[in-house]
Amino acid sequence: MSDFSLYAVFVVGLLGGVHCLGMCGSIVGMFTTQLPANKTRWPFHLAYSTGRITSYAIAGGLVGAIGQAGMLMRDQVPVQHLLFALSSLMLIVLGLYLAGIWSAVRRIEGMGRGLWQRIQPYTRRLLPVTTLPRALALGALWGWLPCGLVYSVLVTGLASGSAQQGALIMAAFGLGTLPNLLLIGMFWERIRHLVQAPRVRMTAGLIVAGFGIYGLIKVGYTFYINGWAGACHVAA
Repeated sequence: MSDFSLYAVFVVGLLGGVHCLGMCGSIVGMFTTQLPANKTRWPFHLAYSTGRITSYAIAGGLVGAIGQAGMLMRDQVPVQHLLFALSSLMLIVLGLYLAGIWSAVRRIEGMGRGLWQRIQPYTRRLLPVTTLPRALALGALWGWLPCGLVYSVLVTGLASGSAQQGALIMAAFGLGTLPNLLLIGMFWERIRHLVQAPRVRMTAGLIVAGFGIYGLIKVGYTFYINGWAGACHVAA
């Protein structure tokens, strides 16, 4: 896994703020209104996001391990390259969604609803959030909320072919989302109109799609140079 890939998923998380506002804005807003009035808010938001990013890293480790098992077929099929091509396509689809051009990502979110229906009841037991451990636990549970943005990056974790790299990828992505969710939590009413501005959405979406296009070109070039058999042994 190259440093560029980690940088790319970090930027995807950062630019995904236009999606986070719609998906998580009301959740974080509700979380904020229920915080103790006599305590500083930002430690609670930081604890919440720490739990959320931890869940992302766990999910990344799980899909990375699955990808690692798939690497056993690499002598017959260029599995890793096919998965990286898929992850690049997912970034393009995600970019089009962020730009407001195509909403196919919403259909992807349906894949996690079954798991979320099992987890969601436990989140209610942690509200209102009165302590930092409760904020941490709530964030860890909300990290499994069905989200097309998260699922798109999970494909990159799958393509890494390593549990460790998959966890690292999702942690980098989670850190990219951190500034947005901290800002949403602290200044929700002030920034939501700015983040939802059509020009901001379009710019963020096109940059994310650009990462996907770059990935496809990179995979295609490697395949062109090395061929089917050679692509099985060349790291992406």
